[in-house]
Amino acid sequence: MPPGLRLVLGLLLIGGGILGFLPILGFWMIPLGVAVAMLDLVPLYRAALRRAGRTKPPADPDDR
Repeated sequence: MPPGLRLVLGLLLIGGGILGFLPILGFWMIPLGVAVAMLDLVPLYRAALRRAGRTKPPADPDDR
């Protein structure tokens, strides 16, 4: 499936999940939509970090 289509499908699932009180649509669509959309968002986030010159996210100062 093309990457842009997965993001659109994920957003449609999230939108349908908000209407979960209607028949057939359900609140189960929200976590499924997030999971499908994250398939495209995580690689975009990593690519943006690489372009910014970072290889991994900044360390959390509370993790000592």
